[in-house]
Order: sequence, then C-alpha cells, then structure tokens
Amino acid sequence: MAGHTAPFAPFEWMIAWRYLRARRAEGGVSVMTWISLIGITLAVFALIATLAVRSGFRSEFVGTILGANAHVTIYGPGRVTEQGAFDRTIADYQAMAGRLASVPGVTRAAPTVRGQVMISYRGRNSGVEVYGITPADLASLPAIADGEHARGDLADFPAGIAIGSGVAQELGVMVGDRIKLISPDGVRTPMGTSPRVNVYTVTYIFSAGRWDIDRTRAYLPLAEAQSYFNREGVADEIEVMIAEPERVEAMIPPLRQAAGEAVQVWTWRDASGGFLRALQVEDNVMFVILSILVLIATMNIVSGLIMLVKNKGRDIGILRTIGLSEGSVMRVFFICGAFTGLIGTAMGVLLGCLFAIYIDPIFSFVNYVAGGGVWDPAIRGIYSLPAELHLWDVMKAVILSLGLSFIVTIFPARRAARMNPVEALRYE
Repeated sequence: MAGHTAPFAPFEWMIAWRYLRARRAEGGVSVMTWISLIGITLAVFALIATLAVRSGFRSEFVGTILGANAHVTIYGPGRVTEQGAFDRTIADYQAMAGRLASVPGVTRAAPTVRGQVMISYRGRNSGVEVYGITPADLASLPAIADGEHARGDLADFPAGIAIGSGVAQELGVMVGDRIKLISPDGVRTPMGTSPRVNVYTVTYIFSAGRWDIDRTRAYLPLAEAQSYFNREGVADEIEVMIAEPERVEAMIPPLRQAAGEAVQVWTWRDASGGFLRALQVEDNVMFVILSILVLIATMNIVSGLIMLVKNKGRDIGILRTIGLSEGSVMRVFFICGAFTGLIGTAMGVLLGCLFAIYIDPIFSFVNYVAGGGVWDPAIRGIYSLPAELHLWDVMKAVILSLGLSFIVTIFPARRAARMNPVEALRYE
C-alpha cells in the first residue's frame, strides 16, 4: 500500500532520473539543471581553491619565519651606562647559552650580535641588518643552510660574509666579490665616533624564501661582528630554537628560569602574531563570503525544481491518483534537486583539488599569458603562490554545499507533494 512504501524506493529513483534527463519539449528543465550544476561546481571550486591558497600562504609564511628566525630571543636584563644609554648586551653569553641549550626541548641556543649597516659595491648601496653568528649556528638554520637557490659554499662563511639573494640582486654581487660594510657607529676617537668601513668577500648567497629576509639580511662570523660593532666580549641577544615551535608559550617559564628572571623573552608569535591573526580573520571572512556564493548557486536548484513541478503537474496528479503518497512525491523531487547538488559538489571538489595540486604550472601559464609580473614578492613577501590541501578544508566545502543543496530542495519538493491531484488534473 502507499502508506507502507519504503523511503527512496527504486521506482522513486527511476521517476526522478526520467525527470532529470527529460528534454524541454517533454516538460523537463535540462537547461536549468545544467545551470544549477555549473553554478555549484564553480562555487565549490572557488571555495576549495581559496581555502587551499590561504592555508598554503599561512604555512609558507610560518615556515619561513621558523626556518630563518629564532623561535625565542633572549635579551639581557639591561643597565644604564655611564653615558646614560640603556645597554641590554649579555656579558656571560657563553654560560647563558649553555644553560638554555640544556633545557629539554631546546635544539639550539646561539649568541648573536646585530647591527644595521650600509653595503656598498661599485657605486650601488643598500641598507641591511647584519647578524653576527658562529658558523655552526648559521648552519643549523634550515632556511639559510638548505635553501634551494643558495649559491656558494657555507663552509667558506668564516672567511667572509653571507648575504641574502635580494641584497645580491640589488647590488649586482656574485660569490667571490668584495663588498664594503659602512657603519656610522665605528671607531671612537677624541674627536668623536667616525664611520667604520670594512671590506669582506661574499662567500655565500642564501635564499630564505621570504623577500623581506633575502632583501635586508646578511651574516658575519660572531667574532668579526663583535669587533666590527664594538661588542668585544658581549652579545646582543641569544637566539633559541625549539623542537616544537607551535608550543612556544609552554617553553617560556623554563627558558626564563635557565636564563635568569630579569631577562626579556621575545617569541616568534610576539614578532608575527599580529600578521597571523590578520590572516585568520581574513580566512574567516573569505569563507563567509564564498559560502554566500555557494548559497546563491544552490538557489538555482530551487528555480529549476519550481519549473519542474509546474511542468510536471499533470504527472504528479496521475501519480497521486494511482496511489503514490505525499512522501513518495516529495522524495522524487528531493532526489532531483539533491542529485544536482551532489554531482556539482563532486565536480567542484575535483576541480578544486586539481587546482591546488597543479597550482605551479597553472600560475606559470597565467604569468606567461600576462607577460610576467603577476606576483610581486616585494608586496606579498614570498616568491610564489602556494597552495596546501587539508582534508578539513575540503570537508567544510562538501558539508556546506551538500547541506545547502539538500535544504533548499525541501521547499519545492514539499510544494509538489502537497499539490491537490484534482486541481492538477482539472484542465487535462
């Protein structure tokens, strides 16, 4: 009997399939179905592609931060010198670095000297920040030592200077060239402080993957940097690398205890937390905006089903007359709408995943067609457009699309189910 028909019986699927593939002359809405299908496909594709690019951008940005910068920086307690200046240099830096290195979870503790200078080469000048660091500590920085586009031999670093690829490009410098470092805080004389000018051989050119690092950074051996910046016997800070950078907050108490309570601790989250929070906000806003796009695409299903119900009014009346229940009629039209949403979602997921996987050749093609210059690392900080697929991002897009497709299908399906068969057949 009609009241005992099993939900989603085979005959309901058969009727729904006939309606979906019916030609317009037969009362079908194939054109509207295709419009709905294409709209959902493009909306899901845009959502997955955007989420993948945002995830890749954040991962690339954080990776370059953690690969070329200290996870935790320890500064001295500070004191006021006889000249009235505030001095945070660390005199017992070797002992403090040893204590910090012994903390569980710490992989490296490197005394560092820092200073801002101007590099000059054949009339070209560029301002950079110089880091004084031991060769062993520099070799432990993965983004510096293991860069894909590095030039020169890191083993030659003690005999010269290492500069970023952006600095080298700005000055037109190659490995083996000799450059001048000019510091305004140079030799102290009875007449005042005169600029200090030293000449160094470029032994290594690194590429950390971040334009702002490659364009503004250089490394000198620690002893040479101490002499150059008048830091004999002291260090400006101690850079600490930890095994789990994401848990950096939990490492602060033991590090402070090992270094001394009066020290100042500065983490990578303190330095870049504002940018990461901005990325998170942007991710949420983009998801909301693209969710609205998916909703608009699924609304086409409603239009198509309303037209289908109107065109199939006589069929609905006949089906109800021969014994189909309201539930069966509702499920027939629900299958029509849900099937469109399901196929559109699957095609959108496929296109979105392919875009994320093959983003490099796609981006290269777009850059070629546009004549180059599509991606400016000076603005975006990294050298290429990254994409990173995460299962949860794909699942969010699938759940959103299918959920909206199923929900919007219910209303026209209910309208079809509640159609009075007498009214539907009155003029037939």
